[in-house]
Amino acid sequence: MNRIDQRFAQLRAAGRKALIPYVTAGDPAPAVTVDLMHALVEGGADLIELGVPFSDPMADGPVIQRATERAIAQGVGLGQVLDFVRAFRRQDAQTPVVLMGYANPVERFGIDAFIAAAREAGVDGVLIVDYPPQECEDFARRLKAAELAPIFLLAPTSTDQRIAEVGRIASGYVYYVSLKGVTGAGHLDTSAVAAMLPRIRAHVGVPVGVGFGIRDAQTAKAIGSLADAVVIGSRLIELMEARPADQAPAVARAFVQDIRRALDA
Repeated sequence: MNRIDQRFAQLRAAGRKALIPYVTAGDPAPAVTVDLMHALVEGGADLIELGVPFSDPMADGPVIQRATERAIAQGVGLGQVLDFVRAFRRQDAQTPVVLMGYANPVERFGIDAFIAAAREAGVDGVLIVDYPPQECEDFARRLKAAELAPIFLLAPTSTDQRIAEVGRIASGYVYYVSLKGVTGAGHLDTSAVAAMLPRIRAHVGVPVGVGFGIRDAQTAKAIGSLADAVVIGSRLIELMEARPADQAPAVARAFVQDIRRALDA
């Protein structure tokens, strides 16, 4: 049982929902990334999704695209992301870390080399946006053999067949994209989420996290009443980019505390 499974088991036993903030590694500055990760945990994060900068994203909206561009401009790539995780693990051996990104950096790094390096660094799960389940069963198998969770996206347009394919090979949790569009989009319909989750759970045995369009404590609380986890990224990055880089950990801690209080209320 890796850290993700342990954390969700602890949360279930306590009757709580997981809070999963997303930040882009290297943004707003490489020097603050590890402090930012610790601040997220201090604020109440249960898991951290750490974005791997990539120049041609397909699921990220303008806010995360800007974060990625800032990180790339400062020389951050997959190797540096793994270094951030290693540094984080020197003080935190419990909080699960999931790398979220795209296939190109992983394949350029080398799949076997990436899996070995991710495990050594202390990564717990991997979500590759552009790896559909039917095309990466071998990748998922190799991740599981290294005790890393292969995590997949589901969307409002996912068919029962696609949901079942994901349910067959996913571990850790699945990430339900709550609306049609990119990260940071608005108009989240909680009733539509409520209607979709039973379809997902009919085929998926791991926890279900919901993200995209969650921007405040009220919405997070509403989604938390339905899902196993709430994923929030774009609003957090917006708040940080409005302040000097050295203030990012404090801004993130305060925002996550607000969401945590709402989920626990």
